[in-house]
Amino acid sequence: MRRNRPLSAQAISVLRALAAEPSRWRYGYDLATEVHLKSGSLYPILVRLADRGLLEATWEPGPDGRPPRHLYRLTGAGREHVAALPATRAARSAPRRQLRLSEGS
Repeated sequence: MRRNRPLSAQAISVLRALAAEPSRWRYGYDLATEVHLKSGSLYPILVRLADRGLLEATWEPGPDGRPPRHLYRLTGAGREHVAALPATRAARSAPRRQLRLSEGS
């Protein structure tokens, strides 16, 4: 049975990071640095997003005998999902004017 829970805030931050350049392949390490997640949180998120069809993943051979590396990018469905997300809280709220103590009384 497949669950269809809403995405976590961390998963949404990963999607938005990938959406900045949707056709570019990204390494997990670079994403972890950008969204401030540890690998133990990031990689399960990447697997779940790929399972939902929002990401595609591929392997890149490692240089000079090093292990291969996984690369990730958004699928068409992933781009549509990000486009349908509500604006971030910072973008939604207009800057507020601060009152001085003398203005409030």
